[in-house]
Amino acid sequence: MPRLSDTMTEGVIADWHKKVGDTVKKGDILADIETDKATMELESYKEGKLLFIGAQKGEKIAVNDLLAVIGDEKKVNLDQIISVSKNKGVTGPVAAQATPAAQTTATAAPAEADHSGLSVSADGRIKASPLARKLAAEKGIDISKVAGSGDNGRIVKKDVDSYKDFSNTPSKTAPAAATQPATTGKPTAPAVQGQESYEEVPVSQMRKVIARRLAESKFSAPHFYVTMAIDMDKAVEARGKLNEVSPVKISFNDLVLKAVAVALKQHPAINSSWLGDKIRINHHVSIGVAVAIEDGLLVPVVRFADAKTLSQIASEVKDLAQRAKNKKLQPAEWEGSTFTISNMGMFGVDEFTAIINQPNSCILAVSSIQQVPVVKNGAIVPGNVMKLTLSCDHRVVDGASGSAFLQTVKSLLEEPLRMMI
Repeated sequence: MPRLSDTMTEGVIADWHKKVGDTVKKGDILADIETDKATMELESYKEGKLLFIGAQKGEKIAVNDLLAVIGDEKKVNLDQIISVSKNKGVTGPVAAQATPAAQTTATAAPAEADHSGLSVSADGRIKASPLARKLAAEKGIDISKVAGSGDNGRIVKKDVDSYKDFSNTPSKTAPAAATQPATTGKPTAPAVQGQESYEEVPVSQMRKVIARRLAESKFSAPHFYVTMAIDMDKAVEARGKLNEVSPVKISFNDLVLKAVAVALKQHPAINSSWLGDKIRINHHVSIGVAVAIEDGLLVPVVRFADAKTLSQIASEVKDLAQRAKNKKLQPAEWEGSTFTISNMGMFGVDEFTAIINQPNSCILAVSSIQQVPVVKNGAIVPGNVMKLTLSCDHRVVDGASGSAFLQTVKSLLEEPLRMMI
């Protein structure tokens, strides 16, 4: 199993495009692999016959574990390859599939079926995939009671998912009789009957990486926060006029991104990274845009944002966001950000703080535009106000530099023509 992204430690087989016995050419798509960030196609870099696959559809397999064997069945000693891979510490699931000749060798110790229809090896060991064992343990299921549907009775994930333990099914509770009226003549509420229940779901690859990286950021980088309220009246007016002539609809998020890109060129300390014994100050501006997807969060990157027009930014962000939601992004499109923006304005959020997306030193939390009373020229009038909160890594950024950056963003959004120059 190759490492398909910088944070990948294991993958899930989303689908196999080849089966054992098929002829494989260099460049053929072998399988779709679900990583922590996207579902990616795995191309074969060898030619020959597919002799063995090490994980079934839906199963997890760690990076560098035995995924497949491709070669000449007359020259390949399949048993030896599998044995060597195990001796090297391979811990991923190994499917019991092979060529007919290899199957003959593998059946030297015949399996015996127990009363549940499950195949058990001669030494009494239950044959089940690591994923099935893990899932059974999480659900509190005795795996010895599960019937396997895999090769030679091997228990796989779907067997655990569909298992029903009827012996432990709770009997239905008869409805409680209505409470008799008290002697005082006052009616009392009927007793409430219920049953406690919950559902546990396996943690996805993406959620594991999000949990690890955000915990590392929160507990290793000393965060501090600066919040400013932005008068968005002129930005609202400018956006309306821009969309009259723009080939693509420009959002308020696009305006914020452009303002941030311009401000980063004026405040290079914000556009930096902590590297332990040194600080990297980036001269280029590549802004990551947090995108919520079904499984978690992805941060595609708009590169050289300071040099792009608003319509270019709008087109690129829409394209990246859509492909992020479809899990079609490539690693190069989510790596290399120098600053990150997280916008929750579309959810009506008044104000929030965000955790820094390392190795960036800062992340900007963008809230919704609220119509509130404001004081202008001594009079109370309705105004459009948006709050921005900058999370800063205090190892790199001080309060004064963080505040100065946010003041520049504020001035650009309150006078949008300034960012067009």
